[in-house]
Amino acid sequence: MNKWNTLLAALLFAVPVFAQEEVETETKGNEPVVFEEEGSGKADTTRMNVGNSEFIIITKSDQDSDDMDLDFGDDGEEPKRKRKSEAHWAGVDFGVTMLMNENFEYNNFANNPYWNNDAARSQVWNLNLLEHKFNFGTPYVGLTTGLGFSFTSVALRNNYLVQSSADTTFAIADTINTYTKNKMKSTYLTVPLMLEFNTNANSGKSFYLAAGVVGGVRLTSRLKRNGEFAGTEFKERIKADYNLNSFKLDAAARLGYGNWGVFANYSLLPLFDNGATVPVYPLTFGLSLNF
Repeated sequence: MNKWNTLLAALLFAVPVFAQEEVETETKGNEPVVFEEEGSGKADTTRMNVGNSEFIIITKSDQDSDDMDLDFGDDGEEPKRKRKSEAHWAGVDFGVTMLMNENFEYNNFANNPYWNNDAARSQVWNLNLLEHKFNFGTPYVGLTTGLGFSFTSVALRNNYLVQSSADTTFAIADTINTYTKNKMKSTYLTVPLMLEFNTNANSGKSFYLAAGVVGGVRLTSRLKRNGEFAGTEFKERIKADYNLNSFKLDAAARLGYGNWGVFANYSLLPLFDNGATVPVYPLTFGLSLNF
């Protein structure tokens, strides 16, 4: 803006300015330059607006001399930019995991009771690191995607010992050891694709609702057991895939206000490979804190 002021001042000093009775309008580039003449008699005022700047020229005339005062004004206002609404994916989720059968029933595996899990001790942690929202011409509706990690654990009941072969996964009751912790853990790299609605362009003051899918690829899996045998405590960490599905695809929903919300994911793919065991579908839900 200083360059404009200097250039216009030089032009104004180079060209004699006299009181006029009509209004002239010129255009330079894409910005209009408007000259307005006011007053008559001993003092005339010329106002010139360029973009966000206003130039005021006051001409005083008497019999002996003409004086010209220049007043450069700037309203100081920056052009307003449209606020871009942020997504509600990046952050941390914490919740529980429940294993459902193909009829969406919890802990109803009559012929395979070892998949009846302890939901209170089966946690899920989601660490969502990256997000981006493609707005549909408005900050209130858009398509959200990103990148994250999901850490899930399934706590098994009743001292079951999970076993697997090349294409089968099952469990047997362990009558020798007493387990205090018996969990199947897995880690996934996740990518969401959700339609998101906001009530405010400022994500910190907005109610939001997002629904869609979250896809993932399994990175690691293992069994973690803590127990006691003959009065001696032991810990086991066994890395294996146990015929777990290499991919996941969840129907997902997120709802909340500002940085806080709730989430729910239901697996559209079985937890294990087809034919390895009965169909098992994880349901996870809990609280979310958005970055």
